[in-house]
Amino acid sequence: MFDHWPGVYTEPPDTEQSRALTARLTSASRLENCGAALRLRAIADIFEDRRTTLGEREDWAVDTWAAVGAEVAAALRLSLGKANSYMNYALAMLRLPAVAAVFETGDIDFRLFQTIVFRTHLITDSEAMAEIDVELSAVVARWPSMTRGKLATKIDDIVVARDPDAVRRVQDRGSDREVTFWESAEGYVEMTARLSATSGAALDKRLSVMAKSVCKDDPRTVGQRRSDALGTLGTGEDRLACQCREFDCAASATPTGSVVIHVVAPQATLDGTAKKPGYLLDTGELIPPELLAELAATARQRPVVIPIEVPSEPGYHPSRALADFVRCRDLTCRAPGCYKPATHCDIDHTVPWPNGSTDASNLKLLCRDHHILKTFWGWKDQQLADGTVIWTLPDGETYVTTPGSILLFPALMTPTGPPATAPPPEHRCGDRSVMMPKRRTTRRQSRAHDIANERARNRALRQPPEAGRAPPASNDDAPPF
Repeated sequence: MFDHWPGVYTEPPDTEQSRALTARLTSASRLENCGAALRLRAIADIFEDRRTTLGEREDWAVDTWAAVGAEVAAALRLSLGKANSYMNYALAMLRLPAVAAVFETGDIDFRLFQTIVFRTHLITDSEAMAEIDVELSAVVARWPSMTRGKLATKIDDIVVARDPDAVRRVQDRGSDREVTFWESAEGYVEMTARLSATSGAALDKRLSVMAKSVCKDDPRTVGQRRSDALGTLGTGEDRLACQCREFDCAASATPTGSVVIHVVAPQATLDGTAKKPGYLLDTGELIPPELLAELAATARQRPVVIPIEVPSEPGYHPSRALADFVRCRDLTCRAPGCYKPATHCDIDHTVPWPNGSTDASNLKLLCRDHHILKTFWGWKDQQLADGTVIWTLPDGETYVTTPGSILLFPALMTPTGPPATAPPPEHRCGDRSVMMPKRRTTRRQSRAHDIANERARNRALRQPPEAGRAPPASNDDAPPF
């Protein structure tokens, strides 16, 4: 059909340079795959080393798994959640040795390996797992270009022949319902949510009713009022405040109930003489100057006092003013790789109290997991007068973290006095592990329970369907780890 096509066909260049460029491309891709596999193998080896040395400690609230995950997060500058994801895939290399070997040669990429791990997760029989692993390893190198759905189908075809109950299926879509907030610009966030049909309809009507609760002179569009109504629900108020600015507005009413959010802002911005943003301690969002001006009109303001050369406080718990300063200076958890917001963190004495004083040079923020890691897992820290913390982890690696205010509010890093240098007290209470918060169920038990439940649902779904009942759809979901 192209006999009369007027274009000119040109042969691709067959030169040494052209072939070298293509070789560079394929080599880079294979190196990237090998690097991803090497990273997972190193993580698995670290975990096995710690487990051999320290034991599983499965009933600890922060068990060996979590402790190694925190080490990985620090080393790779990742969040704890991302590090735990790597841990899942790293240990899956032990369960899928043949597929892992293909991965380590660079023949498949991380995405394909993730999909295989997810879709074989429910296999509990070791012999079936070994057979499936070998069969997959013989063919996966030909699959990298497949779509996620096609990959799922191919893997499921192999799994179902040996273990039908292990095929991942679409379950109740409500099981993964959640509300997610995405960082946006200019002081706003975007939100996605999955609700049941009835809850969604109720919320939709509720927002519409609240949007109509203002008077006709309110300047906002319907969409803006619905957005504001959703925020109003979050603050515990039962109606949307009218913005007509009329003193005797018939729609005005005193809201019932409230919640508190915490914003740090430069005084100059509040005075209108500067344009620096503020910071929302509860979520880590930046607040632009224009929005700060609106908040300042109704918010209760409390100054943050830098406690320079102030005597140490006598008790274990810091005063409200001191606690406010520490949270505003640090902004997030001070452990390497962790960015949990200030309001979700404990205030930790770097040199344990009472040997260490209760003052700004000896206090910092730690999320609960990292607080436990310091107390029970041998994480050592040294705090400087400006709030900088030097960490030494059990593997001997050293990390330095600076307060989050270093860019936004550098004045809060003013040295507040000499750092505490007293050595921690000797422990005279025997084995401190008895004080470790314990789990009700171990990770192993929880994982086994989840797998057993999903296999049971799969078994039920394979039974002959009831009259009028549609068969389940195939599951093309992405790996959830």
